[in-house]
Amino acid sequence: MIFQLESYNRNVPDEELINDLLRVANELEQNKVTIDQYNERDKFHNTTLTRRFGSWFKSLEKAGLEKTRTLNITNDELFENLVEVWTSLGRQPKYNDLTKNISKYSSGTYEKRFGSWRKGLETFVAWVNDGKIPEFNNDTVSVTTKKTPRNINWRLRAMVLMKDGAKCKLCGVTPQDGARLHVDHIIPWSKGGETIYENLQILCETCNIGKSNIEIND
Repeated sequence: MIFQLESYNRNVPDEELINDLLRVANELEQNKVTIDQYNERDKFHNTTLTRRFGSWFKSLEKAGLEKTRTLNITNDELFENLVEVWTSLGRQPKYNDLTKNISKYSSGTYEKRFGSWRKGLETFVAWVNDGKIPEFNNDTVSVTTKKTPRNINWRLRAMVLMKDGAKCKLCGVTPQDGARLHVDHIIPWSKGGETIYENLQILCETCNIGKSNIEIND
């Protein structure tokens, strides 16, 4: 086995970086290149260009290409995607985790929106923590009178995910064990349980199917 270090790109000439960006544009036969498209075909990495030229847009401008900003992605959509990725991984996502196999958006998308990957995560956590945890009194609710919808919104999902440590509350498995996680109503919604923080928990798919609509007490 031969061991080799990855290429060190700090001293690569500007012209070589721009030519590589143009190469990808030519392969795509279009006059703009997204970060994801570049990273799928690159000789370098998008961060090499953004650090050299200041941003991905400035890199495109240097190459004479059109900008590729997607204006219709909301912050909520970006955060909802992080909830899915976090659930899938069972831990806090890292920069290189956001591949097209598990994420709708690249880590570069978060960099562009929030200034850096770290700031994107900090803003996401603030978004989660800004969600109010509803107070709930079991005595005031009947099976036929609902105060909350059955559907669990993304902010609440994230709050429960962080509370339970991204592992099944019944058997303890995590996505690292191959488990698929679900957010479950502790008191079944069909039996009067509300969609609130205190009545939600993380279960793996197997335990969630086995539990069905049975109420499980500690």
